[in-house]
Amino acid sequence: MYGIALDLGTSGFRLQLINLRNRNAIKTVMTMRHPLPGGNVIDHLGFAIQVGEDNANRIMIHTILKMFNELHIPLEAITRIAVCGNPIQLSLFQNIEIRDLAYAGKNMQRRLGIKSVERGLKIYTGRDIFGQDCGLDECEVIVLPSIEHEIGADALAMMVKTDFIEQNKVAIVTDYGTNAEMALKVGDRIITCSAAAGPSIEGQGIKCGMLASPGAISDVNDENGFWRITVLDENMQPGKGDLIDPETGVIVEKGEVQSRGITGTGVISAISLAISSGMVTKLPELPNGRLILGEKVTLTNEDFAEAGKAIGAIRAAHLTLLIEAGVKYEDLKYMYMSGASGTYVDAEKGRQIGLAPIFSRNIVQFGNTSLELAKDVVLSNFELDEIVSLADRIKADHIMLASNDVFKNIYACELAYWTEGMPYGMYNKFLESYGMPSIPDIDYIPTIEKRVSRDIEDSGYQGLKIIRDLDMLIEEESSGCMQCKMCERECPEQAIHVVPKDGHIFVDYTAHLCLGMSCKRCIGVCPVKAINYREIRTISPGDLTAV
Repeated sequence: MYGIALDLGTSGFRLQLINLRNRNAIKTVMTMRHPLPGGNVIDHLGFAIQVGEDNANRIMIHTILKMFNELHIPLEAITRIAVCGNPIQLSLFQNIEIRDLAYAGKNMQRRLGIKSVERGLKIYTGRDIFGQDCGLDECEVIVLPSIEHEIGADALAMMVKTDFIEQNKVAIVTDYGTNAEMALKVGDRIITCSAAAGPSIEGQGIKCGMLASPGAISDVNDENGFWRITVLDENMQPGKGDLIDPETGVIVEKGEVQSRGITGTGVISAISLAISSGMVTKLPELPNGRLILGEKVTLTNEDFAEAGKAIGAIRAAHLTLLIEAGVKYEDLKYMYMSGASGTYVDAEKGRQIGLAPIFSRNIVQFGNTSLELAKDVVLSNFELDEIVSLADRIKADHIMLASNDVFKNIYACELAYWTEGMPYGMYNKFLESYGMPSIPDIDYIPTIEKRVSRDIEDSGYQGLKIIRDLDMLIEEESSGCMQCKMCERECPEQAIHVVPKDGHIFVDYTAHLCLGMSCKRCIGVCPVKAINYREIRTISPGDLTAV
């Protein structure tokens, strides 16, 4: 008998096959991107609302079944699946109402006739979720509870799987992902929020960016005036990369592991080193407009600005939590970092640029807590009533950052610092002008403890399988199309193709490559307005016959 732990992340899915008899992990499967168009939860939500939630659900379920097929076991042998993720991902997975997540205001919901959905613990059969004839008819599917509008089961996981809950000193925990859920604990009080930092924190939205996987630059360090590149090897362990001059691209010494992209932690490390070395004096301006980190890997001014927005959102959210709770900066004793980026990042470099509060006394790094909590549920390490009770306990104190004036003012300072070249000294002056405490100068280095070496510490004896390309297409008929293919040339991800078929012209989008609702460059460039990204159907060229 087998169980599956499933983490529905905003930047990609991860699952682990578990032997329920000996309780050992067998194999881990992950996708390199989320299967839906877009790079953040707002894109995914907008896509589902505009083109239909059934379409969004179909794409997600298709992807999960594709991951199941990589396990090479009879699916009838899977008896339990536990699913963790944020509220939007879990809602799309269940194919339940999502409009209450898009329109948070109660008045707006009443005008639109939208009723809020209770997103507590849910238990289904495999037939309910994956359909008939999939081999999972009698499998138990457990969807873990969300906490609030923005805070899902993945946030619950970061609290449960660290020692944050037991901590009796002031502490913050943050899941460093696209949605950047976080919580502050002061005594028995827990306050939550979500910074929605964007995909650059995990390496997406960056020109040469990629998720943490083999070949990804995860760190850079100064070595006699040059930069030593650290690259994840085939076992997801840090390997010795090239020694390079980042301004000229001259490789001084060839490394043992070759890079093919850079993950979010590598971007953070490069930013920190560029600032601390004096290479960058005015953000986001780089020497010659770019840093060269490998034969095919560069970071541009635009990349620095994009990453800065994400770092700024996280720092602004951390400060907002402390200010709204009435906690002095210097009273923060523990900072817990979870998620892939929280695992692989050099915590001190991250602290120096605001990813973790500069005034943190102790920093503890964990791995993928979302997958770990799902695994615990599969193995019945937690009573489900215990998880529900904890979720209920922390519902009372939640800050909606989108409508919070403290966050808005701090984030305005962050944008000015990261994208407009405002000096850091001016940042503090603006905080004071808003009536908020300035960030103190710190002369100590915190204690840093790394509890894991990889975000998924145990990938199973069969190892890790990475699915780089997903095969789901979304298609719409393009009436009046002249086949000029300007849309194809305009698409930054090469996700769109004009396809003549049966006497009609269609536009096919590769779903996981398309940037979705926040892009629409194909629509804007079409001279005859032949596409609208609305009347869409899903098609799959792949075969999903269960093994």
